[in-house]
Amino acid sequence: MQFNEFPYFSRYLDNMSNLVIIPTYREKENIEALIRSISELPVPFDILIIDDKSPDGTAGIVKELQASRKNLYLIERPGKLGLGTAYITGFKWALERGYAFIYEMDADFSHDPRDLVRLYETCHDNGADVAIGSRYISGVNVVNWPLSRVLMSYFASIYVRMITGMKVMDTTAGFKCYRREVLENIHPDHIKSVGYGFQIEMKFTAWKLGYKIVEIPIIFTDRKLGSSKMTGGIFNEALWGVLRMKLRSMVTKYPKK
Repeated sequence: MQFNEFPYFSRYLDNMSNLVIIPTYREKENIEALIRSISELPVPFDILIIDDKSPDGTAGIVKELQASRKNLYLIERPGKLGLGTAYITGFKWALERGYAFIYEMDADFSHDPRDLVRLYETCHDNGADVAIGSRYISGVNVVNWPLSRVLMSYFASIYVRMITGMKVMDTTAGFKCYRREVLENIHPDHIKSVGYGFQIEMKFTAWKLGYKIVEIPIIFTDRKLGSSKMTGGIFNEALWGVLRMKLRSMVTKYPKK
């Protein structure tokens, strides 16, 4: 019997190939509720938490939840090693285990878990290679940020588009879905950026490789619990990194898909 003869079973198997990667550091106030919210969605998602030795016991909460949740996995790292390296660790883990769709998501509920289903549908049903939950594709959809931070983020995306030529409106977005083959061909180990510049470089590389990138509008709501990890230094590092990334791209060959 071939499963592809039965569309219902084929779709179910596809659903079981979703992995959401969530880096954490000091997220004890949010992590249990987030895991429960994702686990209750109509599309099944596995969850990989990558914790950088949170001093508040975030990893311990995840371990307790693992006892009753087969879809929950944890990687503990020895300290704060950077957002980019956390995702690279997660990508490798996902590719080794054959996941078809791999997601990035923040741990603080700034990304609505229900929007994971929309990202999934954009790739699985509508043919996108990369789906981005975008704050800026339909105006500015940011709640509870101070105006200074909204402007910094919005104009940073304009700056990135000017330097790179990408048509992506939300170039620093951290809420995304990748098809497996995109990550296989990007080779995340080759990505140079570590902090928020990592988000830009991943999109830029996928774009240079010729993958179909689709933005869907989301409402981004600033965290209600816990403390932000974002600093001006991190953002400045990302902006200078865009120039270096663009210069490297001028001597790099990107085979089209």
